[in-house]
Amino acid sequence: MSSQILISDVLSKQRQYFRTGTTKNVDFRITQLQSLKKIVVDNESAIIAALKADLNKPLFEAYTSEFSSVIQEIDYALKNIKNWVEAKKTAIPFSMLPASAKIIPEPLGIALIIGPWNYPFTLNLMPLIGAIAAGNCTVVKPSEFAPHTSKLIAEIISKNFPQEYIKVFEGDVEVSKQLLQEKFDHIFFTGGTATGKIIMAAAAKHLTPVTLELGGKSPCIVDKDIDLEVAARRIAWGKFYNAGQTCIAPDYVLIHQDIKAEFVGAIEKCIQEFYGENPKNSPDYARIINQKQFSRAANLIQGDIRIGGETNADEFYISPTVIDNVSWEDTIMQDEIFAPILPIIEYTNINDIIDKINLRPKPLALYLFSKNKNLQKKVLCETSSGGVCINDVIKQVSGSTLPFGGVGDSGIGSYHGKASFDTFSHYKSVVTRPFFLDAKILYAPYEGKLSLLKKLLG
Repeated sequence: MSSQILISDVLSKQRQYFRTGTTKNVDFRITQLQSLKKIVVDNESAIIAALKADLNKPLFEAYTSEFSSVIQEIDYALKNIKNWVEAKKTAIPFSMLPASAKIIPEPLGIALIIGPWNYPFTLNLMPLIGAIAAGNCTVVKPSEFAPHTSKLIAEIISKNFPQEYIKVFEGDVEVSKQLLQEKFDHIFFTGGTATGKIIMAAAAKHLTPVTLELGGKSPCIVDKDIDLEVAARRIAWGKFYNAGQTCIAPDYVLIHQDIKAEFVGAIEKCIQEFYGENPKNSPDYARIINQKQFSRAANLIQGDIRIGGETNADEFYISPTVIDNVSWEDTIMQDEIFAPILPIIEYTNINDIIDKINLRPKPLALYLFSKNKNLQKKVLCETSSGGVCINDVIKQVSGSTLPFGGVGDSGIGSYHGKASFDTFSHYKSVVTRPFFLDAKILYAPYEGKLSLLKKLLG
């Protein structure tokens, strides 16, 4: 049986199962979320091991960003789902009386989730939580570039959920292409902008709505009115976490020229505190995912290298690296870096920096370090990005109460918490009217009725 026939067969079974209405029952959804939580908890050590095998992900990073984040998201959904699924009454205009109106969330149907390799567990499971909570059947396609985690996800899902409800398809880009030939009711993709365009084009053939969680070059503005030691520590942590393979990592630093030298020194001190004299030997420092990504990133290391710059192709190792005196035209400033390489551009006039940012595609994240409230307000008002974090990095996606998503080239739609439920739901408007007071003014013939209607609506 060809993989295309298998995919079509699974989708047919999922549509049949969805039509039974089983997944719409809120108690069913709660049970499935509880089951998913138990599966994740029971497989904690296996999850950590798979992430270690794929990315050499440190235990602490694997636990915080991949394991506990999924548990927290499930717990948040379980706590709030009964409120989310309730029909909400809404006001109606006087002209519609007598009547009542409500808005009912209903599942979209069959969802496709295509996950990335940089956080290969959480970025597959987090949207799945939303799809389950909203009452959908789901197909999940993990990234083949994180094979150990992909295999683990496929095993734990297949053992605990019937394929007519949730099915994981492993494989390379050909499997993704075959999936995209099918009709889904929603496609959720996390990855690069170029692939996002392919996903959107394929979805358009079926008029399928999409959520695209992409990326881009997230700027980090560092004003001189800061606690420099704290700022350097937070930026170094966010940039070199997971070896820089984070879509919301500070991609480059825009530093006020008065503190640049001191800032570089502080970053160097932080790297040594985090990873020791040789980060290559640190148990707390990850690796680049594969040879292709290693070669791409290593080729970006050129120019005024102030910190690091060491590479090891056999281990896909790139040391924490800082490059000074970078220009906007340099190669490293053309695309998202997605590696532990931090370019620095100095500035004196914040207006020039804001103009430069606004001339580029809208980033997934924007960071500002400053105690100046007026500057904070100015940057917030005069720039556009998926999210903003002031005086820290990455924290804007740490909780389930804030929607996470991009804008423009950095993405379409959002998720996390209630936003995930909304993403995988259709909000259906319902109006109910009684049979009495049937105003004949609305019906033809209309002659002589318009003036009265205007008075009633006025």
